[in-house]
Parts: sequence; structure tokens; C-alpha cells
Amino acid sequence: MINKLEMFIAVAKEGHFGRAAESLGITQPTLSTGIKQLEEQLGVQLIFRGSRYGGLTPEGQRALVWARRLVSDSRAFREEMRVSRHGLSGHLRLAVIPTALTWAARLSARFAEAHPNVRFTILSRNSSEILKMLENLEVDAGISYLDNEPLGRVTTAPIYTEHYTLVCHADSALALESEVTWADLSGEKLCLLTPDMQNRRIINQCFMEADVTPEALVESNSTVVLAAHVEEGGWVTVLPSDMARFLASGKHLSIVPITGGHVAHTVGLVAPYREPHTPVLDALLREAANLGG
Repeated sequence: MINKLEMFIAVAKEGHFGRAAESLGITQPTLSTGIKQLEEQLGVQLIFRGSRYGGLTPEGQRALVWARRLVSDSRAFREEMRVSRHGLSGHLRLAVIPTALTWAARLSARFAEAHPNVRFTILSRNSSEILKMLENLEVDAGISYLDNEPLGRVTTAPIYTEHYTLVCHADSALALESEVTWADLSGEKLCLLTPDMQNRRIINQCFMEADVTPEALVESNSTVVLAAHVEEGGWVTVLPSDMARFLASGKHLSIVPITGGHVAHTVGLVAPYREPHTPVLDALLREAANLGG
């Protein structure tokens, strides 16, 4: 039944039979047959459908909660048995906010040194997408903000506190300053992360508290794109200090601390709330706590 529950979860996530089948690597007829068999086993209709997907029935909405729980428990069980036979191994899937990717590398490097048989897939996603991916069992954990917007029912391990800095061209007059305020950036040629990024919402709030309306001439979901624009076109951007140092290394860029405003937020590992976690995820949570300590 577990494989049919995975089919059901995929259809609920994608809202489309064809895309769900593609995500699972199976044909659409195989998927449709699996869903029908699941409905027959449970004795209820789970999905409204005619010529296309029509959403979940009320019974399907309730079944989805159980399906996620059962599939998660099944994966944890298989992981527990594998560890008992072969030690800590497997595949960890992480979704990470763009501004925390350097910390994701630190975490995975430290973890891999201690557990060389565990491999990683690391994806860059915004904070809302991370929570959805955790809920849909698409990733095992995420790295995101812990203290700014609601997270729901999750397990967390703080890693670092995010502080913001200005990144400007080394020839900019701002590069001569020892520090700047948010108000000092009024009228500057800004390039910032896209509004769907929680980092951007935090930065917007800092500007608003300084009575500045930020007008970004360039927006991107990539910090690399922002740094490239600063270097090539005379823009300025605002980035967390760690990411700023990484991107400015070896380039004609300067980093200037920003003072004032609420510019410190905690970022850490976010995992589904459940006991027990898989052995691999439990070890990752401990490693994240050690990294943050």
C-alpha cells in the first residue's frame, strides 16, 4: 500500500495526473490504476476527477494527512533497518534559503567527514517552498529563518545569526565608509532578492523603519546575480555578512556594515516534527546544533 500512498501524495502535490506520474517515474495509466486500487482498498473516493484532476474529496483531505504520516514512518523504518545492517548511510535532501547556502556547505562538509556513506542533494528554495517541500516529503530538512515568520509544527536547530551588510563596488564612495545606516542607502541604485524571498521582506522592513522606500532596479532569486550586477554595473546590494564575504572574495567589491534597524535573525535547520527521526536526520540535527554552538 505504501507505493500507492506515495502516488496519492504526488497527485495531491502536483494537482495533475501527468506531472505526478512523471515525478514518480511511472506511466499515467499505472498511476491512475494505483489510485483506483487505493480507493477500493479504503472504500472511499479520494479524488474528484472527470477528464482531469478535480481536487481532493473531503475524505481525500483527511487521507492525505495519514498518507504523509504513514509514508514518513515507512521511510524511517527502512532507514532504521539499513543503519542496523550497514551503519549510517543513505541520501539527505536539503532545501536551503539562498542566503544560507554557504552554511549548508559547512554543515554537509562536517557531516560527510563524520559519515562518508551519506550523500546530499542541496536545493536553493525560498522559505515558503521549504515548508511545503517538508510537508510533501520532497526533502528531509531545510535551512531557513527560525524567528521571523511562522514555521508551523517543526523541529529546529539554530545554526547562526544573520547580520546584514552593504555590498558595493570598490570604487564607490560608499566603500570609503566604515559603516552605513539604512537611511544612507536612500536613492542608491539597488539590486535585491525577489519579493518571494523572506530575506527581501526582512530588508524591506528595515528600510521602512528608516523611512526609506527601496526601489530595486534589478531583482533576482540568486545572490550570485546580485553580486555580478554590483561588480559590473555600479549597483549596490544588501546581503548577510557571510554570503557577502564569500561572493566578494577575489572581486573588486567592498563590504560595509549596516547599523540600526532589526538586522539580526536566527537561521537554522528545520525538520518535520516527529519522533523518532530517521537515524541520518537525527545525526544531522545534532551536527547542526554543534555547528551553531
